Amino acid sequence: MKLNVVRQYLVGLIFVSAIGLGGYRLGVYNTQKGFQNSSEVDTSSMNQVLSELKKNYLRPEDINAKKLMYGATEGMTASLGDPYTSFFPPVENSRNKEDLQGEFGGVGIQLGFIEKTLAVMTPLKDTPAFKAGIKAGDLILKIVDEKKKVSKDTNNLTIEDAVDLIRGEKGTPVTLTIFRESEKKSREVVLVRDVINVPSTELSWIDNDKVALIRVNKFGEQTLGEWEKIVSEVKAKNAKGVVLDLRNNPGGYLQRAVDLGSEFIADGVIVKQRDRNKTEVSNVDRKGKLIGMPLVVLVNKGSASAAEILAGALRERLGTKLVGENSFGKGTVQEPEDFSDGSSLHVTIAEWLLPSGKNIHKVGLAPDVTVEYKQDDKNPEADNQVEKALEVLKTEMGLKK
Repeated sequence: MKLNVVRQYLVGLIFVSAIGLGGYRLGVYNTQKGFQNSSEVDTSSMNQVLSELKKNYLRPEDINAKKLMYGATEGMTASLGDPYTSFFPPVENSRNKEDLQGEFGGVGIQLGFIEKTLAVMTPLKDTPAFKAGIKAGDLILKIVDEKKKVSKDTNNLTIEDAVDLIRGEKGTPVTLTIFRESEKKSREVVLVRDVINVPSTELSWIDNDKVALIRVNKFGEQTLGEWEKIVSEVKAKNAKGVVLDLRNNPGGYLQRAVDLGSEFIADGVIVKQRDRNKTEVSNVDRKGKLIGMPLVVLVNKGSASAAEILAGALRERLGTKLVGENSFGKGTVQEPEDFSDGSSLHVTIAEWLLPSGKNIHKVGLAPDVTVEYKQDDKNPEADNQVEKALEVLKTEMGLKK
């Protein structure tokens, strides 16, 4: 199937993580539209700079035309001031695609930006970062790798560069300087890299196996197939209710949010998408098997984009209660285009809106029941947010707590 035939939209964070999650790249976009007062960009100054470099640069052997071109293209997208519009040279683009298909080497964090500062969007469970206590929202101020001879502040560092610095061979250390809002000063955290494998969806049972706890880690290519298997098991065991866990889910394909929303919503709008000229509506597109199932959704500051679309649609359409913490707040849509040389461009082409028309970009979804996650050192398996969600679910079901 040709890439330019299939059109999908990316509503993830444009996160490229230390384990390589990122880069759902499919679709095309006409980048020639919309230039003001000009059909072409004047590249004469760039050519002049290149000419001067060739004449005067100390090490002319280091001048690589393609590398310079890719650098200029990355700078062009960065000049827009939108961290979600990004250009990926062939090596990075290829790496990101490969990373989606199997196991990945790193420390187990997904990266994004908070106020243009590199930040942890998701610490993945049972990974080096998770075990070290790194949390969603932690800012990464510096990256040090003595073996690579790297000591780099993250100011003006792209996510792609950060990934290259943080990733490495299993068993090798990398030191991150972390700042957390609740703490007075930054601290260094040494992480030993490992091989990470992240499932798209996971199922467990709570309340004496009567309630299904379904965790969705991302909205990727495998999500729907994994989801359908889980739904079949939920139906087979006659679950009394569902707690849908979208915490630390950074997003992915918009269509996956529509797919999962259609599992619970019988008909009508799930999400709206507004571009330069029009607003399009995505409605329920299949017959769900969990319509009418008692439901509560868990969110936190790592829940973004497609996760927010799904959570917001369930609340607005069904009155589903959201439990946890305020979500991330990413309300824009990117369309990726793969080029013939193996590079790729992600372009912000639209904003997505909740069924009501509300845009939550930079605001997020406020939970109906706020509860901060608290680690129980005596019982590491305990999860106070899940416990609260179960309590809310029972109340919604009219059962005794």
